Amino acid sequence: MPHSLYRSARLGLIVLLLIGGFGLHLSANDLLVFEPAENNTNGKHIVLISGDEEYRSEESCPMLAKILSQHHGYRCTVLFAIDKATGYINPYQIDNIPGTSSLATADLCILATRWRTLPDDQMQPIFEYLQAGKPFISLRTATHAFKSGQYGGYDWKNFGLNVIGENWHSHHGQHKVEGGRGVIVEKNADHPILNDVSDIYTPSDIYGIANLDQEAATVLLRGQVLKHLDPAAPPTAEKNDPMMPLAWLKDYTAPSGTKGQVFVTTAGAAVDFRSEDLRRLIVNASLFLTGEDVPLSAEVSFVDPFEPSFFGFVTGEAYLERQLRPSDFGLGKATSVYPPQ
Repeated sequence: MPHSLYRSARLGLIVLLLIGGFGLHLSANDLLVFEPAENNTNGKHIVLISGDEEYRSEESCPMLAKILSQHHGYRCTVLFAIDKATGYINPYQIDNIPGTSSLATADLCILATRWRTLPDDQMQPIFEYLQAGKPFISLRTATHAFKSGQYGGYDWKNFGLNVIGENWHSHHGQHKVEGGRGVIVEKNADHPILNDVSDIYTPSDIYGIANLDQEAATVLLRGQVLKHLDPAAPPTAEKNDPMMPLAWLKDYTAPSGTKGQVFVTTAGAAVDFRSEDLRRLIVNASLFLTGEDVPLSAEVSFVDPFEPSFFGFVTGEAYLERQLRPSDFGLGKATSVYPPQ
């Protein structure tokens, strides 16, 4: 059997096996599974959960999953907000992310949702993952990952405050006007998550941070507000004293009392990931949190071409017109929701 067909068949088999474990309500069209490249597996599983209306996590999560699976040996499962009526990807469907059952075998969860209100059967695996104290990576809007809900008696509206270290607070930089630059915190410059990370530019602005306990957290990067959406733009002096935390590592305590770790960056729009060093930051954090060695310079080249859509709110109808399914973001495909700007 040709290698490409062998890989496709193997991927299809894994999807079928996963669906069997998830139950009858999950279709092969609802998620993506990326096997590690042949002869390059570490035996670990990462679940990436997209679902935000603004920052195109449905584009960035598959891109990151391809890098983590093909370059670093992880099996990766990517989940999406799925329109209940059509089965297409629709980030405005805030109450449906099929496949959270995959967290049962996950060694790491990368969370990129925004104000979701998921049903109990989809919240239960997230709650069990949290209760086990397993590690998270939080991207951008995961400070406000859930809008409401009391599944398990837990206050999901304050998941950001209790786990991530901050709920939604503010745009510290002017949205869509002032970009941001990651500045290394010198006392933590030798942390392995910062290996070969030195030049991060984010078109998305810097978030305001008010509640993070910066003594308990390890702040790795601060966000410097820039005057324009241009990596060469000078800083905006009045907004950089002090600079807000942009990336940090901290412990969290689950309701069970179990301790876990979370790595957070308030960067994370799909266009932000054009930055090689931001991609490396997430790969390094994934390796660190799953107990793998972090190389001096992790491979983060794109597996498929990546031309992300610019961030902004669009209507759910526009998504349904595109009729995008998770498979449209699979290996060998370069999909953006809108033409890059």
